[in-house]
Amino acid sequence: MTNRLIETQSLYLRKHAENPIDWWYWCDEALNQARQEDKPIFLSIGYSSCHWCTVMEGEAFSNPQIAEYMNANFLPIKVDREERPDIDSIYMQALQMMTGQGGWPLNIFLSPDDLVPFYGGTYFPVEPRFGMPGFMQVLQAIRRFYDTEKTKLQSVKQEIYQNLRQTAVVPGTGEEFPPELLQKGAEVNTKVLSFEGFGNSFPMIPYAENVLRSSRFSGISQEHDPKQAAVQRGIVLATGGICDHVAGGFHRYTVDATWTVPHFEKMLYDNGQILEYLANLWSAGIKESVFQEAMAGILAWLRREMTAPEGYFYASQDADSFTNPDDEEPEEGGFYVWQYQDLEYLLDSEEMMALESAFTVSPQGNFEGHNVLQRRTRDPLSDAAKSALRKLFRIRYGHNPEAIDTFPPATNNQEAKTGNWEGRIPPVTDTKAIVAWNSLTISGLARAYAVLGEIEYLQPAVRAAQFILNHQWVNGRLHRVNYNGEAAVPAQGEDYALLVKALLDLHQASLREGTAAQTGVEAQTWLEKAMQVQKEFDDRMYCVEMGGYFNTAEDSSNELLVRERSYMDNATPSTNGVAAGNLVRLAMLSRDLQYLDHAKETIQSFDKIMTETPQACPVLFSALDWYQNYTVVRTSRDRLGELLGSYLPACVLQVESALPAGAIALVCQGLTCKEPSQTPEHMWEQIQFSQNRHL
Repeated sequence: MTNRLIETQSLYLRKHAENPIDWWYWCDEALNQARQEDKPIFLSIGYSSCHWCTVMEGEAFSNPQIAEYMNANFLPIKVDREERPDIDSIYMQALQMMTGQGGWPLNIFLSPDDLVPFYGGTYFPVEPRFGMPGFMQVLQAIRRFYDTEKTKLQSVKQEIYQNLRQTAVVPGTGEEFPPELLQKGAEVNTKVLSFEGFGNSFPMIPYAENVLRSSRFSGISQEHDPKQAAVQRGIVLATGGICDHVAGGFHRYTVDATWTVPHFEKMLYDNGQILEYLANLWSAGIKESVFQEAMAGILAWLRREMTAPEGYFYASQDADSFTNPDDEEPEEGGFYVWQYQDLEYLLDSEEMMALESAFTVSPQGNFEGHNVLQRRTRDPLSDAAKSALRKLFRIRYGHNPEAIDTFPPATNNQEAKTGNWEGRIPPVTDTKAIVAWNSLTISGLARAYAVLGEIEYLQPAVRAAQFILNHQWVNGRLHRVNYNGEAAVPAQGEDYALLVKALLDLHQASLREGTAAQTGVEAQTWLEKAMQVQKEFDDRMYCVEMGGYFNTAEDSSNELLVRERSYMDNATPSTNGVAAGNLVRLAMLSRDLQYLDHAKETIQSFDKIMTETPQACPVLFSALDWYQNYTVVRTSRDRLGELLGSYLPACVLQVESALPAGAIALVCQGLTCKEPSQTPEHMWEQIQFSQNRHL
C-alpha cells in the first residue's frame, strides 16, 4: 500500500510513499481537513539527501503502531524543504525559539486553526535513547496537552507567534550608513571565520567571501588577519576530507573540527559556491595547486554525474549508499570510504606508500574502521599518488576517469540496487533542478572561466542558463524547480536574486575576447536578461513599505504565518544580501540610477540588524561594500582578460571602443569618472583607490 505522497514528484516525499502513515503534502485540502477534524498538524520537513531524515523514515515513520496512533490523532504533512524553503524557514525559526537549536528532519506540531506551532524537535527515536523520549511517548504527550491544556496552549502559541512577527518585521533606521559599519562587519565576520572550535565544520562560503573582500582593506585594526583567514578556509576545504579527492566535488560538511570525516551528501549549492570562492582566491594571487585541482574536480563531477541531458544541474546526491544489492538499508559513506586491507590489495607498493604519505590512511582508519582520504599537506601529489587515485576511481566507477563522459544517476533505491553498475553501487541522485542552486553553480563556473580562461568551465554554465531561461517560465512567471522537463512551484526570492547574479556573472565572463564566438551568446544578451528577471522580481516581491524583498510573492503567501524578508546567511546567501549587490551592478552597467536607489533602500531596511548582529548577515556587508565602493572600468576588449582574471570585488567591467586619445581605460569612482588612464600603472592605481575609498 502507498499513501498520497506517491502522487508527488519530489524524491524526498516519494521516499515516504510506502510509510503506513497517511501522509499529506502541503495543500489547502490538508489544512482544511485538519481544521474540520480538530486534529493538530504534525509537520515534518526534510530533504532527500538528509541522513537523519532517511533514518527516521526507516524507523518511526515505518512503525505500524506509531502510524496507527498518528493517523487517528494527527494530520501528518510532509514538506520537501528544497521545494518550499519559505515554509521551512518559518518553522525552523520557531523550532529554534523553542529549543535553542534546529536541524533536519524538522518535526513540529501546529494548531490546525491558525498553523501556529507549539512543540517541535528534530530526530525522534522509536524507543527512548540518546536521552530522548520515544516517538510514541511524544505523540501521546502532545495530544494530551492539546486536548487538556487549552489555556497554556494559547499562551505558548501567542508567544511564538509574536516572536515570529517581530523577526519578520525588521525595522530599518532609514539613516545614512555609519562610516564604521563596513569595518565592523569585516572585523566580526573575520572572527567568525577564524574560529577554531569543536564539532561540525561547514564551508561557510557567505562568510568566507565577505572576509576575502575585506582582505583588500588596509589599516583595519583586527584581532584576526582577513587574508590569512580567507586563504586558510580555502586550504582546509581543498585538502580536507570534505573534498572528494578521488572523483571531485565537495561533501556537505565534516562532523569534526579537523575537516576529516564528512557528512557524505553532496549538494549542488555547496559546490557552486566553493567553485566561485576558489576562483576568487586564485584571482587574488593565492595560486595554490590544490585550489586548481579542486576546481577541476568540481567541474569533472558536474559534467560526469550532475548534468541532465537538457543542460541543467541536478540537486544533490545522498550520503548513504548500498554496499551490496541484497542490503535492506544503505550505509553512510559506503561509496566513498576505503578499508586499509582493500587498499593494500588494490595498489602496488609504490602507490600504497605514496597514498599513505599524501593522505591520512591507516589500518585503523578514521571513520568506523574505514578511511576517508584527507590530504596531509597542500604540496603537489606525486605521480604514484595520482596513479593510486586513478585506481580508486576505477574501483568506484568501473572505468578510468577519461573513459567516462557521463555516469547515469540512480534516481531511487530500487534503481541503485538493481542497476548494472560496473563498480560500486552509487548513492541516489535527486535529479530535480532548482533555479537558485543552478544559479549558484552558473556563477561559480562563470567566475572560474573569467579567472582561468578555460572555456570548459563556461560551456556548461551557458547551457544551464539557457535551460532556465527557456523552460522555467510558466504563464509569464518564473518557477523554482523542474522535474523531468516540467516546471513546478512558483519561484521564491532566492531564485530571482541568484538567477540575476548568475546572469550578471555570465555577462562579465563573456566580455573575454572571443567568448561569444565560442558560446554563441553576446555578453549584452546576458545583461538584458538580468534586467528582465530583476523587473519581475521587483514587481512580485519588492517591499515598498520597508524596502528589501520578500521570500515569496503575495499570491503565494496566503497560507503562511508571516511573510519573511530573508537577511540571514546560512548554507546559501540571503536573498536580500544578493539582491542589493545585484542592484548596484545593474545600476553601473545600465546607468539607470533607480537600481542604486533600491540597493540603498534594501540595505538600509536591515541596517539595525547589521549594526546589532553583523555575524548574521555577511552578504549584506558585501552588498554594502558594493554600494560604498562601486567602480566601473571601461577599456578595450583585449585588456579585459587581465582585469577579469584579477580580484576586483567592487568593480564592473565594460567594453569601451571610443577611448580618448592616448588613454587605455576610463575608471569611474561611483558617479564620477577620473581622468583617463594613460598607463597600466595609472589604471591600477585608480582602481585600487576607488575600491577602497570608504575605508
